[in-house]
Amino acid sequence: VLPPLFEQAIRQALQRAHLRRRAVPQRQGWLQLIVLDSSGSMQRGARLAQAKGYAARLIEQAARAGDHVALLAFGGQGAQGVQLLLPPGPARASGVARVRPLAGGGGTPLAAALAQAERLAAQAVRRGLAGACLWLLTDGRTLESPRAPQGAQLVLVDFDDRLRPAGRCPAWARDWRADYRLPG
Repeated sequence: VLPPLFEQAIRQALQRAHLRRRAVPQRQGWLQLIVLDSSGSMQRGARLAQAKGYAARLIEQAARAGDHVALLAFGGQGAQGVQLLLPPGPARASGVARVRPLAGGGGTPLAAALAQAERLAAQAVRRGLAGACLWLLTDGRTLESPRAPQGAQLVLVDFDDRLRPAGRCPAWARDWRADYRLPG
């Protein structure tokens, strides 16, 4: 037995009056801002490879969620050591290809990378995104004492293999009120 509306539709041609439109609220996506340490210390062991795999998973998750993504890598000297590998835009699984060839080496211009990440987060909010989540993937081995990045939710993923809590990342996470995670 068919509902009356379907019976009516079967008997006569479908007309505009038969259709109902319901507005679907648009979801404002987030910017998943990945800041990846590619300095010389990340080349020890499998740190850089692990961090690149973590970044690739974040890009894939952002693509499934309909979020935007940006990828910054830092390793070298000063602002020249910060590379925007993936400019902010809708996340695509193909963005993972930008992570794979990344090589490491050089110093750790963390403050310059965080300053650029702050600018990207502010731009995302101005462009109408719901907000930004800054994912800092690092081993924390730097002589810099960076200030807390502003304008984004912070997640610090610690790739230091020293005995915990000897590294700098737990202290930064506490001081910055960031979510602290280990790569596992």
